[in-house]
Amino acid sequence: MLQGDVILALIIKAQSGCQKSKGEIVTHNMPLIKSIVNRYRNRYVEYEDLIQLGTLGLVKAINNFDMSYEVQFSTYAVPLIIGEIKRFLRDDGSIKVSRVIKSQYVKINRFINEFRNRENKDPSLPDISKEFKIEESEIVFILESAKYPISIYQENDDEGLTIGEKIADKTTTDDIVDRLVLKDLIENLSERDKKIIILRYYRDKTQGEVAKELNVSQVQISRLESKIITRMRSALKPE
Repeated sequence: MLQGDVILALIIKAQSGCQKSKGEIVTHNMPLIKSIVNRYRNRYVEYEDLIQLGTLGLVKAINNFDMSYEVQFSTYAVPLIIGEIKRFLRDDGSIKVSRVIKSQYVKINRFINEFRNRENKDPSLPDISKEFKIEESEIVFILESAKYPISIYQENDDEGLTIGEKIADKTTTDDIVDRLVLKDLIENLSERDKKIIILRYYRDKTQGEVAKELNVSQVQISRLESKIITRMRSALKPE
C-alpha cells in the first residue's frame, strides 16, 4: 500500500515523463478503477474495454493533478475515470444508475441543502464524508454518477454552455475542470464577482435579473461576467 507522500512523489516524476512512475500509480489505483468499472458493467460492453477507459481517465488525472488542489489524488481522479467511461457509454445509450446510488444521492443532496440553509454555505467534501461515514472519493462517485443538480456541468448559461465549459480550454474541459477545482476558484473571487457567478450559474438567474439585484445595467453584468470567466480560465491553464 503506497502512502500519500509516495504517490505525490511518483506523480511529480510521472509528470516529468517517467513512464515507470506512471505505471506504478496505475497499478496502485487499479482497485479504484475496477470498483468504478464494476458499477458500469453491462452485457453490451466488454469488461476489459471499460478497464482501458478507466485507466485512460486515471492517466489524465496523473497528467493534470496539481499539488495545490489540497485533495487526495484518488478523490481528484474519480470524476476523470467516470468521465471517460460515461462518454463512451453515452454514445450507445448504456448508462444506468443503480437504485443504491440514487438512494445515496438523494440523502446526500438533502444533507447539502440542509447544510446550505443552516450554514449559509455549501458543505465541503470532508463535511459530507463525516456525515455519511463514506470516503471522499465515494462521495464524488455518487454525485458524478447521479448527476448532482447544482453542478459545474449543468446547463445554466444563456448560450447553453456550462460554467465548466466556459472557463475551460475547449480541448481539455474534462481533463482539468472538476467540481473541487472550480469551488476553490469561486471561493477566491471578490464578493461581487462571486455573487455574479453564484446567481448566474447556481441560482439560474439571467443577466438582467442579476443586474437588477446588483443595481447595475445588464451590459455591465455581461462585461463583468466575461472578465470573470476569462480570469478563471487563465487560472486553470497549466504553468
